[in-house]
Amino acid sequence: MKRILFPTDFSDTANNAFVYALEMAKHLDAEFIVLHVYDSPNLTYEGCPSSIAAIYETIELKNLENFNDQIPYLRKIAEEHQFESVKMSYILRHGNLIKIIKEISEKENIDLIVMGTHGASGLKEVFLGSNTGFVITQVPTMLLCLPNEAKFEKIKHICFTTLLKDEDKTALSDVLNIAKKFHAKVKCLTIKTSDSKLAHEDIEKWQSNFKREPIEFFVVSNDNIKKTIYDFLERQEIDVLAMLTHRRSFVEQLFTQSLAQKLSFHSKTPILVMHEK
Repeated sequence: MKRILFPTDFSDTANNAFVYALEMAKHLDAEFIVLHVYDSPNLTYEGCPSSIAAIYETIELKNLENFNDQIPYLRKIAEEHQFESVKMSYILRHGNLIKIIKEISEKENIDLIVMGTHGASGLKEVFLGSNTGFVITQVPTMLLCLPNEAKFEKIKHICFTTLLKDEDKTALSDVLNIAKKFHAKVKCLTIKTSDSKLAHEDIEKWQSNFKREPIEFFVVSNDNIKKTIYDFLERQEIDVLAMLTHRRSFVEQLFTQSLAQKLSFHSKTPILVMHEK
C-alpha cells in the first residue's frame, strides 16, 4: 500500500479521523494526501455578470485562505502525535466532492481512502445520504470509515465478513497484507442463514487455502445478520471490520453497500469497505 487519500472538511470529525489516518499511513509506510474540496453557490443575477464573477473570486480567495490557515494546524497535530516521518501533500480543489475523489483516486493511484463519518441523534439513518455513503457506492477504491467515537489503539484483531465465495479470497489476501503490518490476526466471520446452501465440506475446502496464515474462521448460524455482526465485534474485541461489497443477487444484499453504510452509521468500530475486482 503506497498512497492514502484523506478528504477533509476540517471539522472535528475530520480532525479525529486525521489522527487515525496518520497512524495507518505510518504503519503501512504510505504517502499521505490531504484533500479539501469546496463548492460555490449557484448565483444568477441578470445584467451584472461582472458582479457575479467578483463574488466567485471572493469565495475562491476565502477558501484558499482557509485552506492555507488549516495546513499549519494539521501539521501541528501531526507533530504532536509524532508523525513527522509521514510524507504529506495537500490538494485544494473546487467542484463535486465525490467526482473529485474518484478522479484523484484514479490519477494518483490511491490504495486507500480514509474518511470520518458523522453520527446523528434520533432513529433516522441519515448516514445513507452522507458523503462517506456516496463514496462507498460510487468510488471503487478501498475505503476506511471512521466513526466519531473511533480512537486509534493497537490493531490486534480484524474481522473479515465472507460468504466464502471464490472472489472473496482476493479481498481476504488484501486484508491479510494490512493485518501483517500491524502484527494483527484476522477473524473470518461467515453467517449461515436458514436458506444458506453452504456445506461443511465447502467450508473446509475454502479455509484450506489459508492454513499457514494468521487467520481464525468462525461460522455462525443465525438469520439476524446485523445483530450477529455486532455481537461478534464485541465478543471478539474487533478493532477493524472489513467487508466486501457484492453486486449480485438479492440473497447477498445484506453484505452489499447498504449494510456497509448502515454499519458505518451505527458502529463505533472502523469499517474497511472493499470492492470486488
